Order: sequence, then C-alpha cells, then structure tokens
Amino acid sequence: MALDRSPGAMAAVLTDGREVQAAHLAKIDAAFERVASGHPTRLLLTMPPRHGKSRRAARWGPLWYLRRRPEHRVMIASYSSDLADDHGRWIRDAIHTYSPQLGIGLRAGSSAANRFDLVGTEGGAVMAGVGGGLTGKGAHLAVVDDPIKDAQEASSPTMRKRLWEWWQAVLLTRIEPGGSVILIQTRWDEDDLAGRILADERDRWTVIDLPALALADDALGREVGAPLWPHRYDSTALAEIRRSVGERVWWSLYQQQPRPQEGGVWQWAWITQNRFSAARFRGIDLARIVVAVDPAGGESAVGDETGIVAAARDRDGHLYVLEDRSGNRGADAWGRETCLLAIELRADAIVVEANYGGDMSRQILHQAWQELEREHRTESMLMPAVLSVTAKHGKRLRAEPVAQLYEQGRVHHVGEWSVLEQQMVTWVAGMDSPDRMDAAVHALTELADPRQAAVGSTAYSDSRLTGRR
Repeated sequence: MALDRSPGAMAAVLTDGREVQAAHLAKIDAAFERVASGHPTRLLLTMPPRHGKSRRAARWGPLWYLRRRPEHRVMIASYSSDLADDHGRWIRDAIHTYSPQLGIGLRAGSSAANRFDLVGTEGGAVMAGVGGGLTGKGAHLAVVDDPIKDAQEASSPTMRKRLWEWWQAVLLTRIEPGGSVILIQTRWDEDDLAGRILADERDRWTVIDLPALALADDALGREVGAPLWPHRYDSTALAEIRRSVGERVWWSLYQQQPRPQEGGVWQWAWITQNRFSAARFRGIDLARIVVAVDPAGGESAVGDETGIVAAARDRDGHLYVLEDRSGNRGADAWGRETCLLAIELRADAIVVEANYGGDMSRQILHQAWQELEREHRTESMLMPAVLSVTAKHGKRLRAEPVAQLYEQGRVHHVGEWSVLEQQMVTWVAGMDSPDRMDAAVHALTELADPRQAAVGSTAYSDSRLTGRR
C-alpha cells in the first residue's frame, strides 16, 4: 500500500527512509497521483534549483507511474539528451534493482538508457533532449524537466522560439488522447517556455508557483518570507545565495519572477502607502475620468495582452487608478470592453496607443460604440473623445514622470490591482514594457498634464466636462 500511495512514499520504502519528503515535493507527488488515477492533467510547476524537483519529477515520479500503469508509455525530456538519458538510466537501473518489489521488469533486448520497454506490456519510456526527435509510440505522460540550459540560452530570442516550436510541433503531438503533461522548470526569462504557456494557455493549465521565499497567496500556505525547504535551505542560507547571485538571478531562478523586484522604475511602497479603499474614495471630488488602451502588439508572446486601465484626477491634482480590465482579447472584444468601462465610469475620454495601427484603433472604438448604441447600452452618453497617443520617446522617459508622481504620493490605487502592480514594480528599462503598465502610463500622463506630456496627446473642446462631480 505504501508503494502505491505516492512517488515519495515509494521512494521512502525502497530507500529505507533515506529519501526525504517535503511539502513542495508532495505537490509533485500529487500531480503523478492524479495522472495515475486517470485524470488528464496539464501541470506547470515552477520552483528554484537544488530543491529536489528533478529527482522527484524525472526519476521517482515516472518510476512510480510505470509501477501503477505498466501498460502506459512515459516520455521524459530535458534541455539536453545527456541529461534526459541520465534520468532514463536511473529509472532503468532502479527497475533492475527493485524489480521484485515494483512488480515490473525490463523486456529482454530493450534496456537502453534513452528507451526501454516493460516485459509483458506495451508500456515503457523514451527520453530525449529538447529540440530532438521523439519518434515511435506516443506517450500517456510526458514529463519535461528543466527545458532551458542556462541564462545565455534563455536570453536568446532564437533559442526561445526554437524551444516553443519543438514544444508545439514535437512534444505535444506525441501525447495520446487523454494523456497528460507535467512541466517543471526554474524560471529564466519572462518569455521562457513557462512564460509563453502562462501568456497563451493559462486557463488550460494547473499552475503551481513555488518561490524560494514565499510571496503573497503562496501555494503551500506559507507566511510571506518563509523558506520553501528550510530543512535544506533556511532563511540564512537563502540570504547568502541572494547576495552571491545578485537581484536579477535571485528573482528569476529563485523567486520565479523573471524580473527584479527592486531597482526598477516603481517601488512597492509608493503604491501600498498611498492606496485608497473604495469607502475613502467616495468622498473625492473628481474633475476627469479617462480610459486608456494599449492594444496588443510586438513579437513577444508575453506581451500580447491589451491593456485597458481607467484613471481619474481630482480638483487638487491627485490621480487615481480605478480599474484594470486588461486581458487577452481580439480587436472587437477590447473595443467593446473599453467602451463599456467608459460608460460605467462616465469617462470623458479614451486614450489609445497609436503606434500599432492608430487609425484602425480609433475605428475599432467607434464601431464598438455604435454597436452599443444600437443595443441601447450607452445610457445616452456622448461618445468620449478618442485621444491618440504616440510613443515618441523611450519607454523609460514615458514611465519616469509618472513614477515620480507615485513617489510624491500623488497617485492612489483604489483597491488592489495585483497584476498591474506586479508589472510596475518589476519593470526596468531595457525590458519590454507590459501592456497593462503602458495603458496606466498613458492614462495618468493624460490626466497629469495633457498639454505638456511628451506622448503626442491631442486636446479636445466640447462640454463633456461640464458638471463633472
């Protein structure tokens, strides 16, 4: 019964307790248990190096799975064929060593490190390096462990594209109907394999994020700052690692946030110390409300959201972030969502990024408004003025004046906008700026001083501001 319970339990039995268990390793066990019980699973689990993920996910886990489902086939892929073969060799040797206890054995003449079959069944395993072929039979379970070799590979757009193409065209095409995929990796770059999955397919995946030191909403229920594996790396050890590797590597490889938390244009305190509750905001006398849109554009799969952010200005010059309705939307959807938000907040203007098809963006907004008029959903409002902005200067030059307003305590977030805020405090010059952040910058720049903002905003003159509050 212990052998069947989980990979960790089996490992403890076969090694007489030498194989240790931990809460984060139990998350890997749970994924294998779910797959073995017949529930198709797509799991993305991100965690730091040297925390036992490869040993559990690419060795004990597949070995346990083959014991439970010997008629199934398993694929194991890593950044190199040598590493994948090491995993295969370990599993093969473990079957030799523990065959009587496991109840499975290797078919005669089929015991290579990169491919072996089980005796008496169609089951077995095949190993391959990322980018290599996976020919032959399909897989009921594919385990991809550490698909990225190092920082140099992770920073190469060509290598990232090649990995994504292999993932789509090779690995996923080998999965049997009802099969499962477990991807376990350390984060390297915002646009790495995990980043692309999070950007394109998050709703189809179970995502478990396990940083070395707990952040908010921790998957294990840890308090913020608690170590992931204190038995092996306590707070002191992790602090020493952080000093050694530097902030950028620390936040990518160890915290699974592939952008540094400090040293960016924004700081957490500027947001958290000036936050407004909804109740406190009710007493504010507003002068203007705008909705800003940054349509999806660019080549990165991470930057394919449309940023839709609403902001307001009071009569004393303080600014307020009211809503973040950003998301992955097609043109018709983002145009409609923008107009609905403008109606909901009684916005007087819609600010739209014009770098990517400016005239088309304006047309999308006008068509969306006309459609809502036909549906009698505009509440007899005039359509807000559509103000096109063109990013004539670098992203840092656009962001820094807005960040200075945050530092001065003049910008208040009404409620919490966690994704937008995370993007702000982790962005540094030289990185692609995310669309939520760009939309917020456009909105706040327009409200702060539209006549002097260096973004090409055009003013408008009608009576839509009359009677604002």
